[in-house]
Amino acid sequence: MNPLDALTALWSLGGLPPQALAGIALTGSDPVFPSSFAVGTAAQASIAAAALAACELGHERGVPRQRVAVDMAHAAAECTGWFTLDGQEPELWDPFAGLYRCADGYVRVHTNFPHHRDGALRLLGLDPATATRADAEQALRGWKALDFEQAAADHALVATALRSFAEWDATPQGQAVAAQPLMTITRIADAPPRTLPPLAADERPLAGLRVLDLTRILAGPVGGRAMASFGADVMLVNSPNLPNIAAIAETSRGKRSAHIDLRSEAGREALWLLVEDAHVFSQGYRPGGLAALGFSPEALAARRPGIVAVSLTAYGTQGSWAGRRGFDSLVQTAMGFNHAEGEAAGDGKPRALPMQILDQASGFLMAFGAAAAQWRQSREGGSWHVQVSLAQTGHWLRGLGRIEEGLRAGRPDLSPWLADEVSGFGLLRAVRPSAQMARTPAGYARPSVPPGTDRPNW
Repeated sequence: MNPLDALTALWSLGGLPPQALAGIALTGSDPVFPSSFAVGTAAQASIAAAALAACELGHERGVPRQRVAVDMAHAAAECTGWFTLDGQEPELWDPFAGLYRCADGYVRVHTNFPHHRDGALRLLGLDPATATRADAEQALRGWKALDFEQAAADHALVATALRSFAEWDATPQGQAVAAQPLMTITRIADAPPRTLPPLAADERPLAGLRVLDLTRILAGPVGGRAMASFGADVMLVNSPNLPNIAAIAETSRGKRSAHIDLRSEAGREALWLLVEDAHVFSQGYRPGGLAALGFSPEALAARRPGIVAVSLTAYGTQGSWAGRRGFDSLVQTAMGFNHAEGEAAGDGKPRALPMQILDQASGFLMAFGAAAAQWRQSREGGSWHVQVSLAQTGHWLRGLGRIEEGLRAGRPDLSPWLADEVSGFGLLRAVRPSAQMARTPAGYARPSVPPGTDRPNW
């Protein structure tokens, strides 16, 4: 599927006017990174959809449409999430994370959070205080891959067995994902149309849109960052009790960042006060986690009629894995991408995609869905719920087709697209936004700051 066709299909899912597509310019073609999958097309189409939907919402607010250009290589570079702090590239993976050989195949274990790492090691009968990766490798050779995957899930840990596409397609969850659309934008309650603040012609298209970003890794933060780059007032809300990963420095560009403890009554009330003036509530916690604290999409719509709720899951909302935790690397492994890349390379050695494209594309799809739902709210009224999952994004990526000899492509030099900012984490060098808006360039009005820097108020 070519990039314009992919974008057109996304645009139709958003229910947005087709004439707006005349304002897009897409340049470049796959491969732009070494992969047999159309990762460049996925990056370009999802970023273009998010940017063009933001501009269409701006047009709905009374300003002229503007042309949006997205170059595929720049878009794919943005989706690497590459950055340095004070000239140093942070280590993004825990030493225990990665692919392990089992008695009958492979499993991938995600250990970037200490409680996930320690839990996995204990499941293997190892002491987290003394275990080495070699110990973990030896222990996992005594497990069957599917048995360890299930045991990890039973202990609320995160690990998946390596599957081929055929093996994934044969699973009930693979069939459940294939039966669902890429994403859904659903009206969940009645509400009158809400008038957004007036927009000047030189303001970015999401100026005045207030977004609560209750997401952590990695797709949700990317979605919030995208909305910030298009002008939204984004407040990242973190728990003071939960760990974060190094990538928060890169994904927090353009955002406020506040601490709220939702385990306390005072914290929940503080969040409700923010909700009352918010337009978008984006969350990526485990399924049911925020609903158990009273912040389900339906509760948000009852308290703040007209709100747009955006929800991210790993494996979708249907099937036996709907409540299962997951991360991009694990979903790639479970769905067959790692196996397929190994086959395409000719050596059969499982290998990951060249970037966490399921996370990145899902994040831009969240931003696209939020803008599309807000556009529909301004015309039709209602409260809306946007649902995105890493697995559905993976199924979409697979449907974009394969790139012959794509693994022979070289990794491009990122330097033409890098920009520096003085952030609350240090001197941050990262890829600037790839969506080029003709009249109101995308960018970050606020520097990236650590969690808890800002007070929880607008």
